[in-house]
Amino acid sequence: MAPLAYFGISSSGLTIVIDLMIVFAVVLYLSLIYWTFADARRRIADPALVACSTVASMFPYVGTIIYMVLRPPEYLEDVRERELEMQAAEARLYQLEYELCPHCDYRVERDFVRCPSCLRKLKDRCVSCARPLDRSWTICPYCETEVPGSATAGRSRRRRAEGDTVAAREITSSAARSSEAIGSRSRARAEQPTSPDLLGEPLAPGELAASTRAATAPEPAAPRTRTTRRATPPS
Repeated sequence: MAPLAYFGISSSGLTIVIDLMIVFAVVLYLSLIYWTFADARRRIADPALVACSTVASMFPYVGTIIYMVLRPPEYLEDVRERELEMQAAEARLYQLEYELCPHCDYRVERDFVRCPSCLRKLKDRCVSCARPLDRSWTICPYCETEVPGSATAGRSRRRRAEGDTVAAREITSSAARSSEAIGSRSRARAEQPTSPDLLGEPLAPGELAASTRAATAPEPAAPRTRTTRRATPPS
């Protein structure tokens, strides 16, 4: 069987090159169909539109080019991530502007002095500028006026902390003095001679035994003095 001649030219080399080009074109066509399907799934949420994009890509090369022009600009994951970021930002803004009443869980603003639902007092007003103050503040951030109750509590806390610090220092200093006294006593005891042989010549065995008995013998008790009462003559 004679080899197929392209363009009327019967050449084995040209035939191989043209066959390879045809195979490459078919593989590229199938790859573009699969790429269109995969990309449409990542960009389009509607399955019907994904199927239409895949069918359009079956027109050789032209369908894929049309899809690339009309496809959505963002992936679905990017859209969801942007929506989550927007929701988180809205939640942070909501927390900054609003809070819940600690007594009835009603939504109140940060500038509210009383809860409109349970009528409980939420904040105190500044004595100078009459603006609402937080209970943990020690001064008014608007006019720099001290809050009476918070200032007294702050002073008491500082005084208590200073007293604890002074007491800790005294305990540390007394412990240091005690350790120094114990060390000086131990050094003095170590410097004193413990036996008579350190002061002079060694003693004989008999003298050493006598000195040991004298040192270990108990001290004699002091004699008791009897007091006599004199009888007083009758008057």
